[in-house]
Amino acid sequence: MEAEKKNYYGSLCTELYEILHEKAPEDELDFYVSYAEKGKKILEPLCGSGRFLVPFLERGFDICGIDLSEEMLMKLKEKASNARVRQADLSEYSSEEKYDYIFISSGSVSLFTDIELCKKILGMLKNMLAPEGKLVFAVDTVANVCQDDKDYREDVAVKTKEGYTLVLKTKNHYDAKSQTQYSPGLYELYDGETLIQSELMDFQTHLYKFGEMEQHLKELGFIKIKTYASFSKKPASGDGDEMFLFECSAD
Repeated sequence: MEAEKKNYYGSLCTELYEILHEKAPEDELDFYVSYAEKGKKILEPLCGSGRFLVPFLERGFDICGIDLSEEMLMKLKEKASNARVRQADLSEYSSEEKYDYIFISSGSVSLFTDIELCKKILGMLKNMLAPEGKLVFAVDTVANVCQDDKDYREDVAVKTKEGYTLVLKTKNHYDAKSQTQYSPGLYELYDGETLIQSELMDFQTHLYKFGEMEQHLKELGFIKIKTYASFSKKPASGDGDEMFLFECSAD
């Protein structure tokens, strides 16, 4: 079994993700596209296998991406060989490039469970915004707390194109003090009854309370901040909202 990697998408994890989430949900895609303009420079950090980046390219937008997972970026390149992407750890990334629009989809910002590190990354992205540029992203909320599991349980099983069975087993634990959801995933690939490959992925997310991220953004110097609870831009109202979507700019 491979060593456990925090919030990383390995080969089996990537394969399952592609089977279950090959295309972006239309309402979520439309939400992020609504901020895009032709001729403007767009950046998607944590772009993964490109389920958002590729449709942006197909619509003629000037977009590039960053992701740590080599496996995910290989999948992206299979879909769009001309995509401009960089393999990099966002927590260590720096660039002098300026972008008119930066977005991070699917609550991925919650993967940065170290709040000081998260603020550092958001501050870095703020510095990469062009004048009047916007940063748009989503986080998971405390409404998504999972019940604790005593042991791994089978979450999903799918067939791969080679005819193998790919199984995901998960085990959840929530630490209320740090607001961290621990969700390690055990990925197992079977040929019939024979286990031929396995991966253990250590997924952790910070679940946000209403007003928590807004305070961080104000401390970082963002002036205009809007918080939504849906892709239709319904204003967020409290901890009962299942997601928070932020639209923010520094001028």
